[in-house]
Amino acid sequence: MPMTRPVDAAQLTADLIRCPSVTPAEGGALALLDRLLSDAGFRCTRVDRNGIANLYARWGARGANRSLGFNGHTDVVPVGDVAAWTHDPFGAEIVDGWMYGRGATDMKSGVAAFAAAAIDFVRDTPPDGAVILAITGDEEGDAQDGTVALLDWMAEQGERMTHCLVGEPTCPNDMGEMMKIGRRGSMTCWFTATGVQGHSAYPHRAKNPMSALVSLLARLQDKPLDDGTDHFDASTLAITTIDCGNPANNVIPAKGTATVNIRFNDLHTGSSLTDWLKSHAQTVERETGVHIACRIQISGESFLTPPGEWSDMVARAVQAETGRQPVLSTSGGTSDARFVKNHCPVVEFGLVGKTMHQVDERVQVDQIHQLKAIYARILRDYFA
Repeated sequence: MPMTRPVDAAQLTADLIRCPSVTPAEGGALALLDRLLSDAGFRCTRVDRNGIANLYARWGARGANRSLGFNGHTDVVPVGDVAAWTHDPFGAEIVDGWMYGRGATDMKSGVAAFAAAAIDFVRDTPPDGAVILAITGDEEGDAQDGTVALLDWMAEQGERMTHCLVGEPTCPNDMGEMMKIGRRGSMTCWFTATGVQGHSAYPHRAKNPMSALVSLLARLQDKPLDDGTDHFDASTLAITTIDCGNPANNVIPAKGTATVNIRFNDLHTGSSLTDWLKSHAQTVERETGVHIACRIQISGESFLTPPGEWSDMVARAVQAETGRQPVLSTSGGTSDARFVKNHCPVVEFGLVGKTMHQVDERVQVDQIHQLKAIYARILRDYFA
């Protein structure tokens, strides 16, 4: 086999940043990866659904005994106030060792690092197994036609990963300090309280929806949901808004709304918390005579990949390349790992995420190369 130069992960990151792939636009990012991976012998398939672009790439035989997968996304959040950026958000400029651009941290660098490591790996030491990349353009959006669409398509086609690595930023401050072996569940409840409008001087003639909502929210926050578990922090409930749109100070409104967001551990499910929320709403409804409707959206259930051979392998690779033993964490928000966990064991490891979604999002160029080295070591160890 002729000698081929290694893929430069930092250059690939820059090329991806220059693709303006703000959700739901593809921006050329997946087309770029398609060409690069196809040239390296990966079989690439676009798995687009409902206007969302997704890419599935496999090197090796379908149905191989071992198939190491990588899940990531090339879509990015909007840049916000362009004038507030000190560098072009789609320019990938490098200043003092930092590469600037939307998606530099979250997570075009992660996609680039794994793609570069995977291409070098299959060219230099073709493995006995398959290497798979499942890259979505919908992680920052509604996430209904991204990784979910890829997994649906894989099930239809008989494609399968035996283990999966998600490349989201996982390190709070220093490279190598943390990896994710699970995530808390997330759900939102919108309450709408409907009472009877009246004059504020005669509250007995009205049914105040705001008083009912205050009573309900107090009940929900009266006691902690739990004290945490071996691998999870305590579940949390946050009140995010209360409103009635009432401009008058002498009118009791007829309707009010409130919203709460819950991040929950493996002591709960979305279904059990739904029942809990509705039970409290019904109690307050009986006490006040104010009707309270609930609309609930479950963004993801909590999950845990128990520590074991797979997480140990990733942790060893991280420590070998960074000198740090990563903490096995379940902290943070949701990620597409919540979908992958129904398909195969999944863990997450990626860069320091301090600047993701911020103005002047940026990544240290040296850390892109370091991340590629970590992913390369994981590939070698997995197929050893």
